Amino acid sequence: MAGSEKKLERSKSGLRMIPVSDTDSSPFSLPEPPWVSDDECKQCQNCRAKFDFFKRRKHHCRRCGKCFCNDCCQEKVNLPRMLFLDPVRHCQVCTEISRKEEDFFEKHLKTLLNGGYFNVTESDMGPDEGSLFFLKLSANHRQLLFEGDNDKREPVQIEKIDTLQILPSGKDEEGNTLAGGIAIKYTDTTGGTNIIKMMVDSGGNKKPGQIWIAAMQKAFKMVYDARAK
Repeated sequence: MAGSEKKLERSKSGLRMIPVSDTDSSPFSLPEPPWVSDDECKQCQNCRAKFDFFKRRKHHCRRCGKCFCNDCCQEKVNLPRMLFLDPVRHCQVCTEISRKEEDFFEKHLKTLLNGGYFNVTESDMGPDEGSLFFLKLSANHRQLLFEGDNDKREPVQIEKIDTLQILPSGKDEEGNTLAGGIAIKYTDTTGGTNIIKMMVDSGGNKKPGQIWIAAMQKAFKMVYDARAK
């Protein structure tokens, strides 16, 4: 699937590369927050120091939109969820959040886009009744795509996934539970509810599939947390 068409946009917070069409927006992205107005912010919203024009000027965090003094909002951090091209100013709390998310965009998102082989079954089917699919995230991050040699499945919309459950497959030498697959409950294009199980292909190296599952779990949490706000 080809990537979505994008355009360069300059906002008061910085340069952003955004999709031309809203239908191509990533479910992992966030809109820019409105800035707290100058009239409502006479002091730093962290340390409570009063602003003045010369020594203690106000700055807005690009992630939360609140205003702070320079000491409380001096870090410039990458903010891929808002599609900024360069690092932008963050408050102390938002700095930690964005830095944790960087790992997802730099590593786990690439894993999901690269895909892996899984045995896919409906919830009421036995483990030997499924079909092998190459499962990957679409280029615009909106769908899980199922590529099979013989069978076909409609894509699953990421934003339509209601629950995700890790399915264990034994333990490693240190006693840690190994992920053998995932079960997802989602709403299809007709409005119906479906549950499918996607088990790591047992015919080859299981490690790539297990890494894909871990990345999918992080992706679902990111979408779920944004949905809950």
